[in-house]
Amino acid sequence: MDFPSALRDRRARRRLSQLDLALRAGTTQRYLSFVESGRSVPGRNMVVRLAESLELPLRERNELLLAAGYAPVYPESPLDDPVLAPVRTAIDHILRGHLPYPALVVDRGGDLIAANTAFDLITEGAAAELVGPGTNVYRLALHPDGLAPRIHNLAEWARHILARLGHLEELRAELAGYVPELEPSAGALGFAVPLRLRSSYGELRLMTTVTTFATAVDVTLAELKLEAFLPADPATAEALSAAAGSASAGQAPGNM
Repeated sequence: MDFPSALRDRRARRRLSQLDLALRAGTTQRYLSFVESGRSVPGRNMVVRLAESLELPLRERNELLLAAGYAPVYPESPLDDPVLAPVRTAIDHILRGHLPYPALVVDRGGDLIAANTAFDLITEGAAAELVGPGTNVYRLALHPDGLAPRIHNLAEWARHILARLGHLEELRAELAGYVPELEPSAGALGFAVPLRLRSSYGELRLMTTVTTFATAVDVTLAELKLEAFLPADPATAEALSAAAGSASAGQAPGNM
């Protein structure tokens, strides 16, 4: 895509007028109009300012720079790069600190980077090929051989998952095919969609929070998401604590 088209497309997706974007970027509507029509060629700094003003993800900012004929500004380091060692340490600390509740880290595509030991209670019974580092947690959630048979409120939870996959069209299409045509069941908390999951410690009712590295300037780091599960009721909190205690003692859980 050429730069004028790329800029117009991203501005339109954010429902900003040329004047809105010009004011954010510290320029004039006239100049922005010339840029979008191809009559003016913006400098590298102006492209960066426009991308920042559009609040684009770092990956898209690099794409906009490339479309304008400039080299990307934001690096994309492998997660095992020494420069990201402090990040890996921080992730490990957060995952362990969230125990006895499950937590995991995924990349932009939903592939699992890391998880704490409490996540094993979430994945119990799932097919081996759907579990572990590098597998896709969204597929794990909705696949018939994954969590789907154990989710009591599959309709609501599936909608919650699919709504997060707008940038992953092929995966979304695949997972939508696993979701049955069901009316959403009653029992939502009102402020959040709980995951109601059958487990060897009884039914778990879980809420989720998603955390990102807000000040990241590396594409890889900016796209990591830490998803933490929290108990939605006292019974779930007790079950998760009991499961953690059994795991520490090396005991096997009861039957599902």
